[in-house]
Amino acid sequence: MMKTPICDFIAEYAKGDVLRLHMPGHKGCSIDTAWDFSHDITEIDGADVLYHSDGIIEESQQNARTLFSTQKTLYSTEGSSLSIRAMLYLALLHAKNNHRQPLIAAGRNAHKVFMTAAALLDLPVRWVYPQSETGLLCCKITPDDVASLFTDTDQPPTAVYLTSPDYLGNLADIAGIAKICHRHGALLLVDNAHGAYLRFLPKSQHPITNGADICCDSAHKTLPALTGAAYLHIAKDADASLCEWACSAMSLFASTSPSYVILSSLDRLNGYLYEGYAQKLASYCERLDDLKQSLADHGFQFVGNEPLKLTLYTKPFGYTGNDVASHLMAHRIVPEFYDPDHVVLMMTPEIPEHTHAHLHKVLCSMEQRPPIISRPPRLPHPKTVLSVREALLSPHVTIPISECRGKILAAPAVSCPPAIPAAICGEEIDDDVIALLSYYGHEHCCVVE
Repeated sequence: MMKTPICDFIAEYAKGDVLRLHMPGHKGCSIDTAWDFSHDITEIDGADVLYHSDGIIEESQQNARTLFSTQKTLYSTEGSSLSIRAMLYLALLHAKNNHRQPLIAAGRNAHKVFMTAAALLDLPVRWVYPQSETGLLCCKITPDDVASLFTDTDQPPTAVYLTSPDYLGNLADIAGIAKICHRHGALLLVDNAHGAYLRFLPKSQHPITNGADICCDSAHKTLPALTGAAYLHIAKDADASLCEWACSAMSLFASTSPSYVILSSLDRLNGYLYEGYAQKLASYCERLDDLKQSLADHGFQFVGNEPLKLTLYTKPFGYTGNDVASHLMAHRIVPEFYDPDHVVLMMTPEIPEHTHAHLHKVLCSMEQRPPIISRPPRLPHPKTVLSVREALLSPHVTIPISECRGKILAAPAVSCPPAIPAAICGEEIDDDVIALLSYYGHEHCCVVE
């Protein structure tokens, strides 16, 4: 049995007869019967300090390191967004420590936090586009694509940054890409926000297992943890200096008031993962494969190879993603995301078993229609006029998209989900950018004055 030191401390504190003359302001007393504030505390004596931990938080993080087989794992109560900022800062320090000019090569489908973090750190970025034509949400970068980053340039990157799984559920060849990065002395950073559970498959597909140096996981996206619960992982064979800098990297961007409710959910999760979760996950994946096959037999097509993501490619079935999402929501099934082409359903073993039959019945009540022959606009390659930092920190104005042609994008035009910018700050807005923005429903754009 794995200990849960944070949960144990909070439970003991909550039941004690203590006058709380410290934050938070509710003093452990709920103002509404729907909420229990007694377990919401701050960094008091005995509760440890998140990024200077040597007590119960450190003990809990050590349990997480054992589960994920890492050299270092740190908790985030601010989602993977915090961990992404820390990853870029660590990549910057690592390059400078090795007397190299920092340059990060990043898949074009990076989350908007990557862009804003690069701007804040003044970190140069080289965007990587796939060889095959794809839309906004996926960026299928191969080992060959990464190899060319080191051979077709006078300044090879000091780090490569990938999103895997991507929002539609495509997994990159992390093992193959890691070998190339390490051959050239570059770090491999992976945004694994949607793949924390990959560590617990019968054969781990987690980025750390497959050779990434650093990655972030959002525990709350695919594991039973509270929203905001996330990790920063550093691999066992990564440069030890990355571990030495990790806490300062997180604290540079983090709130000084971490949520102990979120920390306790990460702590409790350790025990849950330790006590038979792998077997539960394997059994569920088999049932989910049966559901996918049954839906495929009805005529539905799927995107991606991530085990727990069910992404419908709807147009071959005769409907837009919006149509299918509306049908699902009319039957009280709420998808993670939908656009004109896809519906993303995030599945986990925590879904009650009978709901598979309900989902199947609702989807199969739709009759197949003639395919819709249209594709999303291609991912644009507009001209870069300013750096991301220059553009993001420039005075700006929001104007209708119809008036944006020739303007320079100042802030990412993006919705969340999926939080992938349709264009990069500093790029000139051309017809291709306008077409993509319009396709995804954007009506205004923030441009440099």
